[in-house]
Amino acid sequence: MAGALRFAPSPTGLIHIGNARTAILNWLHARKTGARFILRFDDTDAERSSEEFAAAIEKDLAWLGIVPDEIHRQSLRAAAHDAAAEKLRQAGRLYPCYESADELDRKRARQRARHLPPVYDRAALKLSDEERARLEGEGRRPHWRFLLDPGMVSWDDSVRGPQSIDAGSLSDPVLIRADGSYLYTLPSVVDDIDLGISHVVRGEDHVANTGVQIQLFKALGARPPLFAHHGLLTAADGSGLSKRLGALSISALRADGMEAMAVASLAALIGTSEAVAPHQRMGELVALFDFSKLSRAPARFDPAELEALNARLLHDMAFETAQPRLAELGIGGDRDFWEAVRGNLTRLGDVEYWWKVVSSDIEPVIGDADYCALAASLLPAEPWDSQSWKAWTARLKEATGRSGKALFQPLRLALTGLDRGPEMAAIFPLIGKSKSAARLRGQKAQP
Repeated sequence: MAGALRFAPSPTGLIHIGNARTAILNWLHARKTGARFILRFDDTDAERSSEEFAAAIEKDLAWLGIVPDEIHRQSLRAAAHDAAAEKLRQAGRLYPCYESADELDRKRARQRARHLPPVYDRAALKLSDEERARLEGEGRRPHWRFLLDPGMVSWDDSVRGPQSIDAGSLSDPVLIRADGSYLYTLPSVVDDIDLGISHVVRGEDHVANTGVQIQLFKALGARPPLFAHHGLLTAADGSGLSKRLGALSISALRADGMEAMAVASLAALIGTSEAVAPHQRMGELVALFDFSKLSRAPARFDPAELEALNARLLHDMAFETAQPRLAELGIGGDRDFWEAVRGNLTRLGDVEYWWKVVSSDIEPVIGDADYCALAASLLPAEPWDSQSWKAWTARLKEATGRSGKALFQPLRLALTGLDRGPEMAAIFPLIGKSKSAARLRGQKAQP
């Protein structure tokens, strides 16, 4: 299926998990249908946009496994936006208005007092050429509104189903400010037309904009794209994510040790009819994607759920996938080491402690010195294997009469420094006899 989808962030800040979800949904549909995926920076706000934020957004998307087919910058397309505005003026669909913000506020207040909707009254359309000249002579500069056609605007939303908006209930939207700068609507529609955008996938907070945009597409002689408005992602308490931008930005989640595929899996599956489960590759998520599975209801993002998903992903990670990541951390563990410790990891960085346990010094915890000394004297001869722990603890049980926690816990504390962790049968052979003997005697084991 031909076509194109776009993710169009403003490079005025970091993207968070909610923004990333929209990007991922667009990317999944593009990959499933063979459409192009476009990253378009809506960077017309020159004061707030920055190259640093644009670079950070590209980096965050790449970390999630999303590499755009094309990258565009809205700020470089001013000539196309100007041409479209002139076309609308010539067609009588873009008209100048001279009211100040205070005057508009007073108008809306009067309408509310009369129990009328605060819709712009189109007073500017009644101005004569002489009146406009007088206002401009007073120093007023016009803002420009798009003249809406009356009647219902309807579309079949890929998530929400059939939708309709009465254009008569809307104010003619301002497309150009008095200083000549564009608001979001016109550049977005013009760029969507020129880039061949076939599907617009975005949050439900944009539903109210869609009727205006459909009319604008048609006024510019273009066929509107298909729209899909997904439910928004909220924090666990139901509040907006933007209030927690710092903690839930993609860069912050990456710095906190979250796996890219844990973040991508949660973003793609939360608020759908699919079970939220970790996936090791983006291709698995592409196969699961369908608009019909997206819910209209808001989806709540809980950091604890992401952490649990992260742990599950690591627990299932194959050694071949983990090996280059371990090498980056300076860890030389083999398959036996990875398979022994992965089930106890929440973040990959947790593996560093367990590498230290099997390869270096730790501070042993001795709760029962006599018992640990006896255990050291009964250590089996090497080489050790997966049965060595069982054989050793069986000898200790016979020698002391201990069982359960009393038998095992002092040994775990002495050998690993912690009261929980990997199965001792798997990690015990990796520690080896000399380090085990030293730790059981309360000494730091030598490498």
